Amino acid sequence: MALLAVLLSSLLVVSCKVSITKCSIFFFFYVDSNSFINTAFFCALTVAEISSKIGINYGREGNNLPSPYQSIEIVKSMNAGRIKLYDSDPEILKLLSGTNIHVAIMVPNNDIIQIASSQTAAEQWVQNNVLEYYPDTMIRFVLVGNEVLSSNSEQDQTIWPNLVPAMRRIKNSLSAHDIKNIKVGTPLAMDVLQSTFPPSSGMFRSDISDTVMAPLLKFLNGTKSFFFLDVYPYFPWSANPMNISLDFALFGGNVLLTDPGSGLVYTNLLDQMLDSVTFALEKLGYPNIRLAIAETGWPTAGDIDQVGANIYNAATYNQNLIRKMTAKPPLGTPARPGLIIPTFIFSLYEENQKTGPATERHWGLLHSNGTPIYDIDLTGKRPVSDYKPLPPAENNVPYKGKVWCEVAAGVNMKNLSSALSHACNQDNQICAALSPGKECYEPMSVFWHASYAFSSYWAKFRSQGATCYFNGLARETTVNPSKFA
Repeated sequence: MALLAVLLSSLLVVSCKVSITKCSIFFFFYVDSNSFINTAFFCALTVAEISSKIGINYGREGNNLPSPYQSIEIVKSMNAGRIKLYDSDPEILKLLSGTNIHVAIMVPNNDIIQIASSQTAAEQWVQNNVLEYYPDTMIRFVLVGNEVLSSNSEQDQTIWPNLVPAMRRIKNSLSAHDIKNIKVGTPLAMDVLQSTFPPSSGMFRSDISDTVMAPLLKFLNGTKSFFFLDVYPYFPWSANPMNISLDFALFGGNVLLTDPGSGLVYTNLLDQMLDSVTFALEKLGYPNIRLAIAETGWPTAGDIDQVGANIYNAATYNQNLIRKMTAKPPLGTPARPGLIIPTFIFSLYEENQKTGPATERHWGLLHSNGTPIYDIDLTGKRPVSDYKPLPPAENNVPYKGKVWCEVAAGVNMKNLSSALSHACNQDNQICAALSPGKECYEPMSVFWHASYAFSSYWAKFRSQGATCYFNGLARETTVNPSKFA
């Protein structure tokens, strides 16, 4: 052992590649301070599975979207390497048959407990949603649940201890059918971390670290699967735009930040966020689990008070993201240089039926009619100079004026009456001024009363996450609606 250590002491890294039917093993040898040789290896699935081809999330929460047939034709024309579904829709999976697009399908959150409790249920799910289409449809990932650990409601917490058992049963069923090239994972949001900055401080939340994350990481490590992460630099930047550089969030490369704990230097916010997860993995004893980005992107539009949500920033983020993730040789992150990170951009379309703030409906690469919102090349080969000019960004600093909530134009009056009643019933003070004889009773119209009620409700509950949306019946305005009453 000592002799071998001396022979290798001048080598920082020696790598050798051994091909074994659809599995490439990379050995890394290095000599530590005690002259013992440590080895680590990654069994890297198929070469195609860890290719740098960009994927797209195909969400369908819209009532004006192209048909599945048109959508898959669009995805093929965009040269997407992967597509991620939020279900296992039979029509879409059949349409993907015979294509070279790798597919991620999803087990709904509501099915997790049943699958966790029964291998028969898991087998039935695999029969119906995998074997029915595989291998003609290149299903490569089965994602169990979606951001399961992000909700703290009592009902949702009952799913937590069932997550890994459900994943294990799905994997057992796939193995029983000798399917080795489908990996089982689960997409998690950044809120699974208790600390993210600096990256070296990254650690998982204390309420899930031992009970959920430890068995999850054991499963992912044992099956050589990926840690799937929904990671959006837009959110930390927009929450603190005066202290976090927009250039840093958009991969501008003009800002350098050093992690005082690790000494690693960062040029962009995404790398910081990814490496905070890497350090959290290491702290639980799993330094070799690979990361995959299940969702990332930037909103093309938002509410008046949603800073930085615009086409210019969205195009800049996604164009630079693609360039980074398709680079050859791979760039990786400061903590894990040189590794490919499989990446899915969110999302294919603008989805007009998503609830919440306006940004929720504006993450698309395409308008709802299938036309591009801005130029994008998923292959990463198109020079920056070939892209069309982008509309200037006009909301990159926080809006400082007053904002009200009013009824949107062209709404259904029947729906408006129902929403008015709902808003007024949430608190007896919200609509007190609308009572007969009170100061806001006149003019007596559903339209005016609803605008008052929406604004009153929003002002009271905004700090608790309420939005000026009301199922599409309301919108933000910088003009006080009462001026027109």
